[in-house]
Amino acid sequence: MFDNKSVLAIIPARGGSKSIPRKNIKLLGGKPLIAYTIEEALKSKYIDRVILSTDDEEIAKVAMCYGSEVLFLGPKTLAKDSSSSLSAILHAIEYVKKEENCSRDMVVFLQPTPLQKGGTQLTRE
Repeated sequence: MFDNKSVLAIIPARGGSKSIPRKNIKLLGGKPLIAYTIEEALKSKYIDRVILSTDDEEIAKVAMCYGSEVLFLGPKTLAKDSSSSLSAILHAIEYVKKEENCSRDMVVFLQPTPLQKGGTQLTRE
């Protein structure tokens, strides 16, 4: 909770990448890259819920091992090189709203890897 408002963290992590496939579960310092993002989100006193948006079953399993919720495997249309992170985030928000009949006051976008092209676009790497 932040200022009496519920906060949902969404972490997008697609399996396909031209540069490094499944980079989100590659080991860095002895644990998967995505684990760092999940662990920090879970430590936050403001974030009420952490969910992962992915199209990849292996990434989903790893994320769950580190405490993230995985409510669905996203459609392949959201996992293309040209797909935006924004589309994955909106899909996750709509999923929670529809399937659980609830919404959050605030949504936090947590990217497990650096943004490309100067970090100004919400595009998936």
